[in-house]
Amino acid sequence: MSRKVIIAGNWKMNKTAAEGKALVEELKKLVADVPVAKADIVVCPPFTTIAAVAEAIKGSNIRLGAQNIHWAANGAFTGEIAADMLKELGVEYVIIGHSERRQYFGETDATVNQRVKAALAAGFTPIVCVGEMLEEREGGRTEKVLFTQLEGGLAGLTKEDMGKVVVAYEPVWAIGTGKTATPELAEETHNYIRQTLNDMFGKEIGEGVRIQYGGSMKADNAKELVAQRNIDGGLIGGAALKADSFSALVHNAIAE
Repeated sequence: MSRKVIIAGNWKMNKTAAEGKALVEELKKLVADVPVAKADIVVCPPFTTIAAVAEAIKGSNIRLGAQNIHWAANGAFTGEIAADMLKELGVEYVIIGHSERRQYFGETDATVNQRVKAALAAGFTPIVCVGEMLEEREGGRTEKVLFTQLEGGLAGLTKEDMGKVVVAYEPVWAIGTGKTATPELAEETHNYIRQTLNDMFGKEIGEGVRIQYGGSMKADNAKELVAQRNIDGGLIGGAALKADSFSALVHNAIAE
């Protein structure tokens, strides 16, 4: 099955509105030649930067994402963001359950599940993050950790729901550390995720789900990683903060 490549830049807590606008103004020129039919290019700025970026990417082939969403429509949830707030700004994708949200802000599989359902109900494409810590991989628990996260985070979703979800595999030990899983090791883990999705939702759905690699993908390893059967793109951190490096990564990822 041919799955469309998806490269999403997670800016994390970087870029003011002015800086974000400048970045995408440069980026959209550099990726203007990338056919929409061949790849989805997504940028996920901080909340305060979304409006400026939304305006700057109008008419381009760059899509807009956010880094989180709350499950409630409104209410007393200080520091959170609701679906309608994001929708009004033109957001289409939402990152949910990133390892940093789990590590620093108490995100659990149960809260990931609530956020995923809220995102789907609002018509967003959730990018659901799963991944193991270094000690979990070294202890031989990678598959157990991933199964638990997938089972909990995607609980109660219908096959139709799952057809709208992107999964991002983040080997937490390879984020911001300079370490990268070999393409073969990354593929082995992506294949496990794929088989788990096939078991949960049926092969017809599971084979269609796009699974991104989120472990320090860069321009120089993007082509080899995306060439693997079960790696359908990347969730990009540091390399997404400069237009030239992100553009090079996108082009290499879709290179024949």
